[in-house]
Amino acid sequence: MMDSVTGLISGAAGGGAQANEGVEEGGGVRRRVPPIELKLVPLEEGSEVTLNSDVMILQRQMDRRKAVVYLTLSGLLIFTTAFLLGYVAFRGMCRLCGNDGELIPLSDAAGAQHAPEGGVMYMAELREMLKKYLTEERIESTLRRVSRASHPPGSSEGNAVAREILQNLQNLRMDHTWTDSHYATLQFPSRTQPNTLWLVDSEGEELEEIPLDSEGYCAYSATGTATGGVVYVNYGRREDFEQLRALGVALNGSIAVARVGGAVSFAEKVWHAQEAGHVGVLIYPDPADVPQDPRRLGLHSNAVISEHVHLGSGDPFTPGFPSFNHTQFPSTQSSGLPIIPAQPISANVASKLLSQLSGSSCPRGWQGRLPYVQCVLGPGFTGPGERRVKMAVYNTMKPVLLNNIFASIEGKIEPDHYIIIGAQRDSWGPGAVKSGVGTALLMELARTFSNMVENGFSPRRSLLFVSWDGGEFGNVGATEWLEGYLTMLHLKAVAYFSLDQAILGDDILSVYSSPLLADLIEGAIKQVEHPKHTGQSILSLVQRQGGWRNIVKPLYLNSGAYSFTAFGGVPAMQLHFTEVKTALMSIKVRIIIQVQIQRVTIFKNHVSLSLSLSLSLSVCQSRGLSPQWVFSARGDYSRAAKNLHEAIKNSDIQDERLARLYNTRIMRVEYYFLSQYVSVVETPFRHVFNGRGDHTLSALADHVSLLRSAPHLFNEARFRRQLALFTWTLQGAANALSGDVWNIDNPL
Repeated sequence: MMDSVTGLISGAAGGGAQANEGVEEGGGVRRRVPPIELKLVPLEEGSEVTLNSDVMILQRQMDRRKAVVYLTLSGLLIFTTAFLLGYVAFRGMCRLCGNDGELIPLSDAAGAQHAPEGGVMYMAELREMLKKYLTEERIESTLRRVSRASHPPGSSEGNAVAREILQNLQNLRMDHTWTDSHYATLQFPSRTQPNTLWLVDSEGEELEEIPLDSEGYCAYSATGTATGGVVYVNYGRREDFEQLRALGVALNGSIAVARVGGAVSFAEKVWHAQEAGHVGVLIYPDPADVPQDPRRLGLHSNAVISEHVHLGSGDPFTPGFPSFNHTQFPSTQSSGLPIIPAQPISANVASKLLSQLSGSSCPRGWQGRLPYVQCVLGPGFTGPGERRVKMAVYNTMKPVLLNNIFASIEGKIEPDHYIIIGAQRDSWGPGAVKSGVGTALLMELARTFSNMVENGFSPRRSLLFVSWDGGEFGNVGATEWLEGYLTMLHLKAVAYFSLDQAILGDDILSVYSSPLLADLIEGAIKQVEHPKHTGQSILSLVQRQGGWRNIVKPLYLNSGAYSFTAFGGVPAMQLHFTEVKTALMSIKVRIIIQVQIQRVTIFKNHVSLSLSLSLSLSVCQSRGLSPQWVFSARGDYSRAAKNLHEAIKNSDIQDERLARLYNTRIMRVEYYFLSQYVSVVETPFRHVFNGRGDHTLSALADHVSLLRSAPHLFNEARFRRQLALFTWTLQGAANALSGDVWNIDNPL
């Protein structure tokens, strides 16, 4: 276990807890709490460190499975955050160690009234402290309160939840609590003109109105009417549309019907349909993907799932800059706004439409579980006469005041370096899954850390707890805050953890993460028991299922953590417990350019980028192109990483000045990969690996693949620009990682 933790950022920084300012006893008298360090004890061979076996002692009145998952995730986040905050110290720093280097345990248990001066706190004692302070009853109570009713941004219900959260954080006696407000443009259903769906004849005469859920809508949909035949497009993925084209299905001028899921967001479904020539999109939950059995817990067949369709995050009418009230906005909008209307429909409505289609049979694997539907692609309808569908969307834009709520515990050595934990607060419905669980976990983590600090912990770095507003509309509150304070945050934010949609089941842990945090989460999941397998850590089960890296996946567009990395260059992570295992996403292109971004890792505070990139020299050389400069940039980055590793290895990591310098260079790795050569207004997600746009490595690979699939579409001037932008960004990252200008290897 010791080896697994020495790779974490906090290790090189020293990590010892410092003396607290004191805590109040009865009568308001403040007593001095002696400094306490947290140390790790080597495990006996074959033993596992577990959290919930200690915490879950009594059988609760609530459902035990749910309680175990709450505590599992809370414990996992606390261990992970504790590492980054600098709670963890290592053998080389122990003042009470024997000659053999082993740690000498404390006699006092965690939570005792007095800790010995200069004492050492063990991981087991941290678990005892968590046992004392971390309770699932408070999580469940908060979840019930914040999920009583729909509470969208700007509503009276939403404002009431915000006031309650702010008051609760103030009662925790944090070092600071405050709010940060933005005026954002949000889209809502029209109160006077509901969205409609009709079957019409060839002349456009309305034959039958198909009832829609008046509350269901796709925020940021284009408004207006669209009429056309209906084409079933499966999940609306790019490969689904490619398969439809290969089958000769007429897509232009038709309305796409897509099912929820397929690892693509509503925004991506609409974007792909728009590119394919569709004039509108209807999105429904298929029983094959979303359970709708009335005898079991699940979605009703008349219910819809709403989601925004902006291919981006933040306020789409202030792309790249913040929506502060005093800002005079220029006339601009995000390029990710769709130009075709989109509307969610229920499974029953989808069944009515798809059961009447004519045309080719669906490809294998496209058949859902809608009743009375033989899977046919369309676009025509069966029966006499030519029938089509007309959809009308009348959503309206509205400026809304968003309030993000903050609370912080100041670090004692590096208060200007922040670990940020955040959760979406708003919801179109009660939002127990989307925002309720995350908010409940956020409040319990804030309370637990506050109690820990009052009882002797003193974090090295500062800890921020944030309740975000406007999450349902594309993480608007979080993105606007990033846009407003980007010049400050890229120097101060060490990592961000999103609690959104944290618990969707109790079986499989998925980690959506910046690669920089991968080793950190590996160390943390060794400490936490799996919620369904008593006595076994999460890591032990994951290793038997093919290795722990199989659970680590790239950040996705709708993730609450995505904009922190893709826009802000801050390492970020989001955890999910789910029931169904999803396919592992990877960034791999195996055509002309083969790229495998294996990882950016922290191992003994060594940052390394393993990037293998090979170009088809015959094709490139025939066009006068050479991969020399991108290979040179890759080599410079590798050398810079190796030199940093050697410097840390040969340095005294207890030297505070050196530790801070090394940690600062490490935590800015993601920021180095933000392209400095594209406009933040036109291309907000500037990260060359995780971002979106022509400057990214994935866009470069997609373009080069045209040399084989469609050579007439390949644009050499565009390719040269893409290769230059990527190469310059990689070279800039190499230079920044080198440290000082005199360390940069740039021979003539």
